[in-house]
Amino acid sequence: MMTFVPAGKFVMGDLKQVGQSYEHPAHEVTFSEAFHIGKFPITFNEYDRYSKATGQTPVSDYHWGRNDRPIINVNLDDARAYASWLSAETGYTYRLPSEAEWEYAARAGANSIYPWGNDIGKNNANCNGCGSIWDGNKTAPVGQFPANAWGLHDMQGNTWDLTEDCWNFNYRNAPTNGSPWKTGDCIRGVIRGGSLGDTPQDLRLSTRLRNYSATRTVIIGFRLVREL
Repeated sequence: MMTFVPAGKFVMGDLKQVGQSYEHPAHEVTFSEAFHIGKFPITFNEYDRYSKATGQTPVSDYHWGRNDRPIINVNLDDARAYASWLSAETGYTYRLPSEAEWEYAARAGANSIYPWGNDIGKNNANCNGCGSIWDGNKTAPVGQFPANAWGLHDMQGNTWDLTEDCWNFNYRNAPTNGSPWKTGDCIRGVIRGGSLGDTPQDLRLSTRLRNYSATRTVIIGFRLVREL
């Protein structure tokens, strides 16, 4: 299920001066074209259909459950392969979001620390200290928490989202047109959004971490963009 994201511009990065040096400098990014992004992360239901269709061994759910829970234990190549398969199946172009697309969609016009305001609140997400019944224990089925202003769920917490960007230690010379940053440390990529095991600090809209692109873990999944 996809959600429309309009063309426009926003200021990307740590707007509240509460983050890390690699969330700076805050800079304006302009999107000349709209796009669609997944309302939810890709789920086990969706990924298991792909695994069955392509004859692959089902991905481990770490005994947390499958169905509507977000896919875990996948790496960058797995996510790209799924997007290519889905594109061929549907005739649309699916791909991972750029880091800028991810933050633009997650903010949904907000300049606060979180999509819902400057405090973590209670039961807005699944993290270590978010006040949900799943906190730090296991992933929640998608869509259990309030959507942001553009109708997107689970941009914060539950699982980190993979992006197409290579890792860079700051935003100097970052693309300003919303495209992925394909230079830098490309052995490692950028993940966004935080996870069930992270503290509220890591769920901030500007939080970004690096991750070895070949790594598969129980706290990283992905959602896709569909080009118009």
